[in-house]
Amino acid sequence: MAKQDIDLIDSGAKVKLGKSDMAIRGFGYVFISFYALCCIIPFIIIISTSFTSEAVIRAEGVQIIPKAISLEAYAMVTKSGGIWKSYILTILITVFGTGIGLFIISMTGYALQRKDFPFRNAISFYIYFTSLFSAGLAPYYLLMTQTYKLKDSYLAVLLPLLMSPWLIILMKNFVKAIPHEITESGKIDGAGDIKIFTALILPMLKPALATIGLFLALGYWNEWYQSSLFLSSKVAVKPLQYTLYEIVNKTDALKNSVAGQFINLADIPQESVKMANAVLATGPIILLYPFVQKYFISGITVGAVKG
Repeated sequence: MAKQDIDLIDSGAKVKLGKSDMAIRGFGYVFISFYALCCIIPFIIIISTSFTSEAVIRAEGVQIIPKAISLEAYAMVTKSGGIWKSYILTILITVFGTGIGLFIISMTGYALQRKDFPFRNAISFYIYFTSLFSAGLAPYYLLMTQTYKLKDSYLAVLLPLLMSPWLIILMKNFVKAIPHEITESGKIDGAGDIKIFTALILPMLKPALATIGLFLALGYWNEWYQSSLFLSSKVAVKPLQYTLYEIVNKTDALKNSVAGQFINLADIPQESVKMANAVLATGPIILLYPFVQKYFISGITVGAVKG
């Protein structure tokens, strides 16, 4: 590159693109715009359908712009009031589970990368081995209910998602990018392991914490399987996803029941309830992504460029 071109770039002047560069950039913009529309339009249809009358849905199908706006689906989902308690419970489980999980996973990943930790290879293999093989559902259920006595306990929802082998391996790779000399400098200054981790290592793991924290938060927010296994009807308030799942099942049961034969099917907002559940389930977690987007992007590209 000529010196005058470098001076133009440094001065902030616009660089004139060639025809081939403009064609490639234009194709990229068109492709990305088309891909973005393919991702956005289904969600718009879900929102629109949730506000559409059930009679219109059965007659004309789903629509991007609803012809007959109806709030019946949301009224049916929220009429009992239990949905808001499920929201609060899910938010608490997500916040506490994500915070505790990040703390444990970050410490584990850091310890497994310490060169002076004698058993790091054996423990790493043990963690990796558990990600390949499972004892099965029956032993897992007996372990949680008979050994740990977690039947009808919220800990049965919180604990299984705290540590994931894949997330530990991911954090280990993040920590691997931090020079070992930083740990050695802390030791020279007389800092202990906890001080080195909290004051030196943890602040450098913001991209990793944001990336893994997002995975943990999504896992807790979308969790319903553990609830279906360990939370029975004795538990008054259940996590959000399982509560919405029960609402859909009750709507289907009402349609197929004897009582449903004497009710006009158009009066049962079956399809719009499903869409309303999708909106209520995905809406709040979408708001989380903009706050961690910067760290998430830098986190998934860490190690791609070496300075």
